Amino acid sequence: MSVLERLNATIAARAAEGGEDSWTAKLLSKGPEKCAEKFGEEAVEAIIDAVKGDRAALTAEAADVLYHLLVMLRARDVDLADVLAELERREGTSGVAEKAAR
Repeated sequence: MSVLERLNATIAARAAEGGEDSWTAKLLSKGPEKCAEKFGEEAVEAIIDAVKGDRAALTAEAADVLYHLLVMLRARDVDLADVLAELERREGTSGVAEKAAR
């Protein structure tokens, strides 16, 4: 199991447990829109650090982006396995060809 899959499992557990001690549970309790908003904020922060060329900050923000993406997916009942399957489906296909097929 990859670190991303372990993180996803932790997010699922926190979602099921709830509680005030969990940032994940608190965020999910605010609804999918708030989860999407937080994902967007983190993505913008990663973009800013990428433009600045701040490697360490970009690395940290990229981790935040991945976490918040998983939370947003959980909020909309989209399974990480489905996302990974979609990536596998696209594997070996040129980005130009894949985009044209949509």
